Amino acid sequence: MTQPLTIALSKGRILDDTLPLLAEANIHPAEDISKSRKLIFDTNHDHIKLLVIRAADVPTYVEYGAADLGISGKDVLMEFNSENLYEPLDLKIATCRLMTAALKGAVLPEGRLKVATKFVDVTKRYFAEQGRQIDIIKLYGGMELAPIVGLADVIVDIVDTGKTLVANGLEPRDHMAYISSRLVVGKAAMKVKHAQIQPIIDQMSAAVDRQEEKRQEAK
Repeated sequence: MTQPLTIALSKGRILDDTLPLLAEANIHPAEDISKSRKLIFDTNHDHIKLLVIRAADVPTYVEYGAADLGISGKDVLMEFNSENLYEPLDLKIATCRLMTAALKGAVLPEGRLKVATKFVDVTKRYFAEQGRQIDIIKLYGGMELAPIVGLADVIVDIVDTGKTLVANGLEPRDHMAYISSRLVVGKAAMKVKHAQIQPIIDQMSAAVDRQEEKRQEAK
C-alpha cells in the first residue's frame, strides 16, 4: 500500500522557484496555487499533498511529522538548527547571502556590539566564533533603519543585490553564509517511508541538474 506523503512549501519567492522543480519531478498541484487562498493542495498523485505555509514554519512541520518533506531557505534551517532533519539536496534557488552590514564608513566600537537581527541564534554563534561580545536586538523587519537611528551598530540580514543597503547608507561587511533553498526530510519519515521519499529526492536532484545546465547554456 502506498503511504501518504506531505510536502511543506515556503510561501513567496521560494514557492515561485519551487513549482517548476516539482513539475520536473512530475509533481503538479491539482489547482493554481497562486490563485487560491487554500493552504493544502492535492496533486496529480493521490498519495501526495502540498502544504503552503510561512517559510519560518517549514522546519517545524517537518520535524514534528506534520509534513514528510519540506523546502526551506538555508537561513531558516540555520536558525532552526534541528538534529531531526536531513538536508539531502541544495535546490540552488532563491539564492542570496547572509551578511553583517553597518553604516558606510562607520568605525565599529571595540567593546560590545549592538547587533539587530531576526536571526538570533545564528548571530550569537557567529560572533561567539569571532570572540566578540554582543547585545542582540531582535527585529522582524526594517533592519536597515537600526544603525541609522542608533539602535544598533551592526545588522545581520539577508542580502540579495545590496541595493536596499546602499539606498539607506549602509554597506555589507562580513559574509556569513551562502543561502539557497534546500530540500529537507524528517528523519522519522525517511526511516518509515524511504521507498517513497528517495525517488522524489532523486527526481528533484535530476531537475536541479537540468536547471543548472540551462543556466550555464544561457550564459
